[in-house]
Amino acid sequence: MWQDGGRRRQPSILGSQGVGNRRKHRPDYKLLIVSATLIAIGLMVVYAISPALAAQKHVSDNYYVGKQVIAILLGVIAFFVMATTPLNTWRHLQKLLIIGAIVVTAMALMMPTSIEYPAHRWIRFGGLSLQSVEFIKFALLICLASFLADRAKQNNIHDDKKTMQPVLIAMATIGFIVGIAQKDFGSTAVLVAMIVAMSFVAGLPLRRIVLTGLVTVAALTLLILPFSYRRDRVLNFLHPEQNCLTSGYQACQALIAVGSGGIFGKGFANSVQAYGYVPEAANDSIFAIYAEKFGFLGVTILLVLFMALFSRLKNIMERAPDNFSRLIVAGVLAWLSTQSIINIGAMLGLLPLKGITLPFVSYGGTSVLFVTGAIGLMFNVSRYTTYIARSEGASGRDSNVPRQNYRISRPNEV
Repeated sequence: MWQDGGRRRQPSILGSQGVGNRRKHRPDYKLLIVSATLIAIGLMVVYAISPALAAQKHVSDNYYVGKQVIAILLGVIAFFVMATTPLNTWRHLQKLLIIGAIVVTAMALMMPTSIEYPAHRWIRFGGLSLQSVEFIKFALLICLASFLADRAKQNNIHDDKKTMQPVLIAMATIGFIVGIAQKDFGSTAVLVAMIVAMSFVAGLPLRRIVLTGLVTVAALTLLILPFSYRRDRVLNFLHPEQNCLTSGYQACQALIAVGSGGIFGKGFANSVQAYGYVPEAANDSIFAIYAEKFGFLGVTILLVLFMALFSRLKNIMERAPDNFSRLIVAGVLAWLSTQSIINIGAMLGLLPLKGITLPFVSYGGTSVLFVTGAIGLMFNVSRYTTYIARSEGASGRDSNVPRQNYRISRPNEV
């Protein structure tokens, strides 16, 4: 049975005879095109500022763009692996994913810190680095989707002990490890958003999710207060102009970069802020550099592309063939949208600064690898989306239109 908010339940479309049967069909190539365009934009910006970054690090002019090309090629491999591997395979591997997440997190926590890596977030081997939280996102995606789908199948989705408590424990554990131990407040917010979104789609009552959100906000506030650098970020967000030469330096320089782009930008080959003014110009601050180069018009195009991406994901989620795949799409949608909002909002002065990348666009092998892998999963799901058969209309032709509620309330579905 489907459930629409608190309204009446309707018979399951998937259970109807001859309607909505799971079958393989053409995947969502629009999703692929939008994703590839965003990756191409990111590569273009990294290529444009690579000489400026190289001059600061005293490396070859093509050092950064070369590493980004390698990351994209690895991401393409990850995409095809995810796009061709049956989703249930990942479901059967969820215990290994949990073990893997524990291992990579433990390895990151044991790594010594440095000026370049000031927190225990990265696993480093020579010149390579892996951010452990990206693996945590993927493991959470698969394991939580499997858990909630099982609870829906067993009709225990509203059971506090069997569903709500484990979800809250997972949220608290992630908050402690990622938010406190690794000092990664931005990624903590992304992971919490994934949990809340997937729980809502699974059918947990909205009032419980709101209550959980309030508790989470209170907990995040407690995470901010003990650390001076987090308090500074909040204060800099509220009054960035007061500390432009000290703690508010990055926020001020990001706003200068965005503002100096004007309507049409300074041009592809022209950038001032990339030459050491904006910290982390290639990853966390790449949106500000993009705005400087391409201006308001370029920013509008980029935002339209992200909205198109999220629209495609929402469309796939609404037509997903089963609860498990539907929840995975919900998690990816929350992951990419929340991370994009945090990154762009920080560069525009709408949110406090967080050390978090802009999906597809930012420089960084780990981010590119896992984001393209996530799109591969979505591409895989899009092959099996279901349709409601509409009766022959006035035009004399049959039409199949996707239109399903995305919330789960079917105990008989896997």
